[in-house]
Amino acid sequence: MSYKPSASDAQAWPVTIAWLIIGFICYAFPWQAFAALPSSHAGEPVLRVQGSNTIGAHLLPELVKGLLQSEGYADVSVQPGKAENELRVIGRSADGKEAIVDLAAHGSSTGFVALKDNSAELAAASRPIKDAEAAGLSASGNLRSAKAEHVIGIDGLAIIVNPANALDELTTDNLARIFSGEVKTWEELGGRGGAIHLYARDDNSGTFDTFKELVLAGHGKTLANGTQRFESSDQLSQQVSADPQGIGFVGLSSIRKAKTLRIADGDSQAMPPSTTLIATEDYPLSRRLFLYMKPEESNRWAHALLQFAQGDQGQALVSASGFVGQRVQAVKMTPRAGMPQAYQSLARDAQRLSVNFRFREGSATLDNKAQRDVERLLAYLQQNGKMNKQTVLVGFGDPKQDPARAELLSKLRAMAVRRELAKDGVMFREISGMGDALPVAANNDDDGRIKNRRVEVWVY
Repeated sequence: MSYKPSASDAQAWPVTIAWLIIGFICYAFPWQAFAALPSSHAGEPVLRVQGSNTIGAHLLPELVKGLLQSEGYADVSVQPGKAENELRVIGRSADGKEAIVDLAAHGSSTGFVALKDNSAELAAASRPIKDAEAAGLSASGNLRSAKAEHVIGIDGLAIIVNPANALDELTTDNLARIFSGEVKTWEELGGRGGAIHLYARDDNSGTFDTFKELVLAGHGKTLANGTQRFESSDQLSQQVSADPQGIGFVGLSSIRKAKTLRIADGDSQAMPPSTTLIATEDYPLSRRLFLYMKPEESNRWAHALLQFAQGDQGQALVSASGFVGQRVQAVKMTPRAGMPQAYQSLARDAQRLSVNFRFREGSATLDNKAQRDVERLLAYLQQNGKMNKQTVLVGFGDPKQDPARAELLSKLRAMAVRRELAKDGVMFREISGMGDALPVAANNDDDGRIKNRRVEVWVY
């Protein structure tokens, strides 16, 4: 006997199917379910974030405000916290509910301490987690995994001087000699002004950790005694701007009225801290901005903030806050002497995209940022009609004894990126490897070699 649905059955089917779909989404994506995020009770925060002053001073409050507004909290205010460099962001909904987020910006290292003692759900860091920090949190999972480590934007350490300073560029070697105290006067650098006054961030700062790793330690130096130290990048910049003999380093968002210098590393050309060169991480003092979370963290607000920060709205706020967002854009490059002929042809006829792919140390596996960049690049190619033989991948590497081997390895890196994008139907115009040409960093240490092992993307 066949079954014939009644009119009431036919009306019920769409509702039943809708609930099945909702149930599946809630099961598959529990923290993205349709239910509203929980509100605060008795003045307790729904989320606590600690760590980097670079991120926490400007960007993080804007991201939290954006998230609260996207969740329907129309009345959002930022209030001082219990101590300096602490804030409380409060959202109030039309029905009287509150969501409170506490932010503390005392330096990247303090964020990992807060994760370990459970006084924060997210750690903001302007440098990667250190081995000792990862080991200390290993009971909570792998803090270097894609579930735990999230790049929310790119920053560049700007080397700043007083606007009246005539100097225009420095090498990282000279920077190390200046901040170690070996070079003591501006005259030694071909300038004028007498004794050099040094300004640096404090030891808790990810900004200082980045400078120490990329500049001081990379050249076997330590910071000179007597250097003036600051918890706040904004205060440091203000002091340098007022001191004709001063030099310091800050994140992009804190340059303010100071003058920036072009920086060269190893055989690279001197580069300004421009948006494009920082987006591709070619600028020698570029760095990633991170939010870290324990892999099994259950706080739904923490997950929501990470998702918001990676989305279009969040990345727009990253750019508006003085940093460099990760949305892919096309940039016209100028051919110049010293470029390989094939590269000059690209520069003349194609546009470079504002993304470089880099790899895990000692591996051909894309790193955590690169895995997300595959998704961003795919979206760009789809939206701009570049899926069919209009894209070129160019691999680069560090020197090898056999130049042919360097060229082969650089092409293999480009092919690793092609493999990921080809899964979604991208057809490429060309895949090439240029070996150790056009270095963006020195090749005498691991950090420099990792930066040089990259894949660029060009489109016609």
